[in-house]
Amino acid sequence: MRMCLTADIGGYYTGALEEGRDQFGLKGDFVTSPEISQVFGELCGIWYVAEWMAQGRRSQGVELIEVGPGRGTLMDDMLRTIQRFPDMANSIDAIYMVEASAELRMAQKNLLCGEDAPMSESKVGYHSVCKHSALPIVWTETIKSIPVAPEKTPFIMAHEFFDALPIHAFELVSVPPTQTTARTPTDTSSPSSKTSHPTLQWRELMVSPTPPGSTHASLRTPTSQSHDTPPPDFQLTLAKAPTRHALYLPESSPRYRSLKTTVGPGALLEICPDAALYAADFASRIGGSPQHPKPQPSGAALILDYGPGDGTIPTNSLRGISRHRRVSPFAEPGLTDLSADVDFAALAESATRASEGVEVHGPVAQADFLELMGIRERVEMLARAMRDASSGTVAGTTQEDVTKAVEDVKKAWGRLVDRGPNGMGKIYKALAILPENGGRRRPVGFGGDVVGA
Repeated sequence: MRMCLTADIGGYYTGALEEGRDQFGLKGDFVTSPEISQVFGELCGIWYVAEWMAQGRRSQGVELIEVGPGRGTLMDDMLRTIQRFPDMANSIDAIYMVEASAELRMAQKNLLCGEDAPMSESKVGYHSVCKHSALPIVWTETIKSIPVAPEKTPFIMAHEFFDALPIHAFELVSVPPTQTTARTPTDTSSPSSKTSHPTLQWRELMVSPTPPGSTHASLRTPTSQSHDTPPPDFQLTLAKAPTRHALYLPESSPRYRSLKTTVGPGALLEICPDAALYAADFASRIGGSPQHPKPQPSGAALILDYGPGDGTIPTNSLRGISRHRRVSPFAEPGLTDLSADVDFAALAESATRASEGVEVHGPVAQADFLELMGIRERVEMLARAMRDASSGTVAGTTQEDVTKAVEDVKKAWGRLVDRGPNGMGKIYKALAILPENGGRRRPVGFGGDVVGA
C-alpha cells in the first residue's frame, strides 16, 4: 500500500497518474466531503474555534496541523472561517501541512498562498505565506518533522488520512503438532512453529504475484470489481509459517488476543501500525508524554474517516477505487487508490496509551457530528443569502440559476448526512482527542455545548 500510494516513482499520489488526471473530484477517482460542500470545512473550523474557547482562549502558541491535506480545500475553508474570529486567528503561530506528494504540495500552495507566491525549502520542509492571514505555512513529508514544544497548542486535522495507511492482514489457523519439538543447532525456524500439540497461530496474508495467464474468473474477482480493468497482477496468499509481524502485532492488544477464544480458527484481523504511531503522536503533542513532558495539556485532534464505530475490528476491508468505482486493489498498482477501514477503537487505545494527559470522545456518525455542529442552520443561512442576493445578481443570472444553486447546496448537505446503508453520514465517523479533564466536558459535536463564549 505504501509503495502503491506514495512511492517516489510511480505512486498514486506521487506522480503515477497521467497528465491532466486528478485523484479528487468528479473528474477524478473519488469525491471527499470538503469537495462536496464548503459547509463541511466551515464546521470543522468552527469546531476548533469552540475548542480554543473552551481551553481558555490562548493568545499565542496555537498551531494548525493537517495530515494528508488533499488539494488543500479543507484547510482553505477552515482558515476562511477562523478569520471571522480575530482573537483566535491572531493566536495562530503557524500552519503545518503533512504531505508526501510534491504535486499535491504545489496544489495546496497555489490554493492557500496564491499561484505567484514563492515557496522556499529548508531542513524542516517547504515554506510559503498564507493568503488569508500572512501566517507562515510549512509543508513536511512526515509529522515527525514538526517540532514538539510544551508551550504549543496543536489543533490537528486528519480527514480521510488514516484509511490510506498500510495495513497488515492475518488469519488464525490451527497448526497440528510437529514430528519433533527438539531444536537442533542448525534449526532456524521460529520457536512458534515447533509444537508438540495442536496450537492456534496467526498467519499473515501476504501479497504475491498471480500465476501467468490468470483471468478475473480464475482469480474469482467479484464481478463488480472486474469492469474495464485487467486481471490483477497480485493476490493475497496465506503465509506458510509465522512472519515477524504475525508473531507481534496480533499480540499487541487485548482486543486482538481475545479473538483466539471468541472466534477461534478462521478469525481474520487487520492491523495498521502506522495509525497507532500517528494517534500516539497526536496524543503526545496534546497531552504530553515521558519523552515530551507537557505541564498543561492543550490542543485537540479531530479525525474523520470511515470504519466501524462499534469497536469491531476491520476485516477484508482493503479496496481499490478508480473513477468512482470499486475495483480490485491488486489491479493496476499505482494507478488505483487504495484504502482500508479505520479501526477507531485502536486509535483510541493508542492515544490513551501514549499520553496520560488526553481523553478520547467518539466515534460518532458523521451525520450526528455535522448536525450537532449546526449544518442544517448553516445550509439554510447560505440558501437564504443566495435568495436575498438574487435581485442584485450579475447580469445574465436568472431566477432558475439561483434556484438551482440553492438546490445544489441542499443536495450536498443531504449527501454529507445521508444515513442510508452506504451513506456518508453513516459510514464516516468522527473521533476527537482532547486534553484529559476527567470527562467533565464533552466537546461540541460529541454531545457537548460551547463553553467559554
